Amino acid sequence: MKNQIFKVAAILFIGLAMVSCKDAKNKTEASEAQEVTETTKEAVNYSANVDDSKLIWKGSKLTGTHDGTIKISEGNFSVEDGKLVGGNFIIDMNSIVVLDIEDADNNAKLLSHLKSGDFFDVENYGSSAFTITEVVEKDGKNMISGNLTVKGIKKNIQFPATVSIDGDSVTLKSEPFTIDRTEWDIKYKSGKFADLAKDKLIDDNIELQVEVKATKA
Repeated sequence: MKNQIFKVAAILFIGLAMVSCKDAKNKTEASEAQEVTETTKEAVNYSANVDDSKLIWKGSKLTGTHDGTIKISEGNFSVEDGKLVGGNFIIDMNSIVVLDIEDADNNAKLLSHLKSGDFFDVENYGSSAFTITEVVEKDGKNMISGNLTVKGIKKNIQFPATVSIDGDSVTLKSEPFTIDRTEWDIKYKSGKFADLAKDKLIDDNIELQVEVKATKA
């Protein structure tokens, strides 16, 4: 009987893991930070419109999801020969908001927890950053590679995005993509580090989407 229960539990665990992996959109594997190539004198600089730029996030667990946004406080793009060649933007972690919880008290409770040391530790790491290291075209898409810095940890990631350059404006909108939060020391209730029941664990995957609009400096 014990063996049978163990087998059933193992099958359920594997099944849940497969569903989690399947649902992860554009899963990116973090690697060592890469050097940033300096742009040439011919590159045109565009400054981010902070009111129209944001990072959209979604976190998951077995019992549901939470989502929200984080503001981009400053940033810029470099364009050369009509193509995006570089850029950098700063993410204001203090501006994180939760959008899916209408009750004010519950919303504030989750928001406070996200800002705590269990997650983003905004008291010590008020800003995150993303710096583009490479832009290549692949299967008709722009693949954006860059160094993502969160909680002082810098790692290189890649995601697909649509880049529109129209005269004095540049718009970058990524497809939803997924990172493993534990790569940036966000380990709270991760199955890799906690011995908890499955319904108590929080998925290591965080889904993100970048939207940045900029105008010629």
